[in-house]
Amino acid sequence: MENRRIGGHYSHRYDAELEEVVNRVLAMGGLVESQLSNALQAFIDGDSPVAQEVTENDTRVNTFEVTIDERCVEILARRQPAAMDLRLIVAVIKTITDLERIGDLAASIARMALRQAQGDRPRKQTFRDIETMGNRVIKMLGDALDAFARMDAAAAVTVVRQDFAIDSDHEAIMRQNVTYMMEDPRNISRMLDVTHATRALERVGDHARNMCEYTIYLVKGRDVRHIDLSEMEAIVEEKAVQGTNKKGTDL
Repeated sequence: MENRRIGGHYSHRYDAELEEVVNRVLAMGGLVESQLSNALQAFIDGDSPVAQEVTENDTRVNTFEVTIDERCVEILARRQPAAMDLRLIVAVIKTITDLERIGDLAASIARMALRQAQGDRPRKQTFRDIETMGNRVIKMLGDALDAFARMDAAAAVTVVRQDFAIDSDHEAIMRQNVTYMMEDPRNISRMLDVTHATRALERVGDHARNMCEYTIYLVKGRDVRHIDLSEMEAIVEEKAVQGTNKKGTDL
């Protein structure tokens, strides 16, 4: 980050504060990524100890969100950031909200794993399909965090494209689950958790997409929520942030 001149002096401390916030977000993201990976594996393997560990670690995710949010509020009050610095703080606040929700979804999958371990488990093919989808979701989350870390809008758009494959996986597994339940009503109870876990993974993909949209907003100064992919790509390909004045105070 470039140095800021405040009162005739460069504020290295301000740079350090912003860098600290970004590093905390990435640490939170690493924990959430681990939580999701462990929850998925616990669900597939019926591993109760790992599932229990995920549920217990959810409080660590929540603590990250609270402390980062408090730090951002402090910087807003003390530094009154403008232009890209302000967009960074806004993007951080929004990103940690999505990360916290992904943490909640991981804990929910872990609780389903605990229930599955205590009862009859569905056929193996069901878990293979969920594992394929889950690994795709974990990769998307990791790529979204990497795009944020590098403040790379082009990489963020590439990650957004991955969400279409995840939605396709979700639809395929849901159709398969309905078929299993229609074949034998006794499958209904054991397939409910599978259905909910699949839905949770699809929601993680949505949150990862949100994170990429915040990265694009940070870099380009444009709100790309609620627009289609082609419009998003066009904005990312623009060479300069539109609507930013010479003082750089616009959002």
